[in-house]
Amino acid sequence: MSIDTLLERRYRVLGRNSPLFYERPLHIVRGEGVWLWDHEGRRYLDAYNNVPHVGHCHPHVVQAVARQAAILNTHTRYLHEGIVEYAERLTATFDPSLSMLMLACTGSEANELALRIANVTTGNTGVICTNFAYHGNTKAVAQISTVFPPPEGFGPHIRAIPPPDTYRGLHGLTGAALEDAYVGEVRAAIESLSANGSGVAAMLICTMFSSEGLPNVPPGFVRRAVELVRKAGGLYIADEVQGGFGRTGRHMWGHEHFGVVPDLVTLGKPMGNGHPISGVVSRADLVQEFSGKTMYFNTFGGNPVSCAAANAVLDVLEREHLRENARAVGDYLLAGLGRLAGQHPIVGDIRGRGMFFAVELVRDRQTREPAGDDAKRVINAMRDRGVLISRIGPHDNILKIRPPMPFRSEHADLLLATLDEVLAGL
Repeated sequence: MSIDTLLERRYRVLGRNSPLFYERPLHIVRGEGVWLWDHEGRRYLDAYNNVPHVGHCHPHVVQAVARQAAILNTHTRYLHEGIVEYAERLTATFDPSLSMLMLACTGSEANELALRIANVTTGNTGVICTNFAYHGNTKAVAQISTVFPPPEGFGPHIRAIPPPDTYRGLHGLTGAALEDAYVGEVRAAIESLSANGSGVAAMLICTMFSSEGLPNVPPGFVRRAVELVRKAGGLYIADEVQGGFGRTGRHMWGHEHFGVVPDLVTLGKPMGNGHPISGVVSRADLVQEFSGKTMYFNTFGGNPVSCAAANAVLDVLEREHLRENARAVGDYLLAGLGRLAGQHPIVGDIRGRGMFFAVELVRDRQTREPAGDDAKRVINAMRDRGVLISRIGPHDNILKIRPPMPFRSEHADLLLATLDEVLAGL
C-alpha cells in the first residue's frame, strides 16, 4: 500500500491533527535492536525512541510476555508472585526510603497518581513545574505539561518556573548569581501559591529536563529548590519517564545526579519496553496515608503480563550491562558531537548524560539566536539518510538524540558521519 493511500485512510479515522514524525511520514513495519524497517524494506537507525528501552523486540522480553500471556492475565486484586517479585526488584534499586510501588499503565497516569498522593497527604493543591515541560496528557497532568498549553488555560494552583539553564541563563547571569536567580523563582512561586490559599503540594520535574532541551543545571539548584518546597510543606516528585532505568549511565535514576532523594518517583514508557506499564515509587508513609483515605485500583495496572515484561527489562539491563554501555558509548558519542561542534558554527552547544543528548543549533554563537528552521531541516535530512532523531526546546532548535540502550560505538559512528554530512549541506 502506498504512503499516500495509508495516510488518507488514517486521516479519515484518526483525523488530520493526529501527530506524525517528519515531513514525509514513515510506514514502519518491523523493529529489532536499534533498527527499524519501513514497508519497502529500508533500514533506519533509531536514535530517538526510548520506549524500546532495551531494544526493539528484544527476544527475552518477547518470550516473557508470550509465556505469561499463555498462562494467566488478571490484575492486582489477586495474589501473584510475579507482581510482588517485580515490586521487590524495582524498589531495591532506589534509596531505602522509597520502598513502595503503586502500578498503572502510562506515565500520564503515574504523574496524576503522584499528584493525588501529594494533594491528599499535604492538604495543599499548589504545584510547581517548569516552563516547556511535558508530563502527560490527562486533564490534571496537562496543567503541568506546559509544552502544550491546555485550551482551558492553567489553573490558579499551577506555577511554572523558568527551566534552570546555564547556556541561556536567566537575565544573562552566570555562576552563583544564576543559581540564586533560579532558586528565587521557586521562592516566588511558593509565596504566590501561599498567598492565594493553594499552598504547596509538590514540585514535579523531569530529572533530565528533557522537553526543556536537556539544559545543564546550576549545580545546587535542585537541592535548594527541594529544601524550599519541603519547608513550605510540599513534596518533591521526580519524573523518571525519560531519565530512568540507567539511561544516564552513571546512575540508575536521573535524580541521583542531583544528590537529592525524592518523596515520589514516577515511571513510564521504558518500564516494559513498550508494553503498557507505569508506576509510582514512594515513601511508605505516603502510600499508607493515601490508601487509608481513598482506594486506588487500576484494572490493567501491574497485570501479570505487564509485570513479566517489566521483570524481563530488568533482566536485560543487568545481563547485558546496558547502564555501563550507556556510560561508555554515551561518552564516546558526546565526544564525537563535540568534534562536530568544532567543525560547524551552527552548533551552539552540546549537552548530554549517558544515552541522551542535545545539540543546540544557533544562527550566531555570540547572540545565540535559535536556528529552529535549520533544526527542522536537519531531522528531515537525517531521516532521508536513514537515521532517526527529533528536536526539542522552547525554540524547536535543539536536536534530540535518545537511542535505545543497546546503541553501540559503530551505531554512534554512523550517526556522527550522517550528522556531519547533513550539517555540511545546510
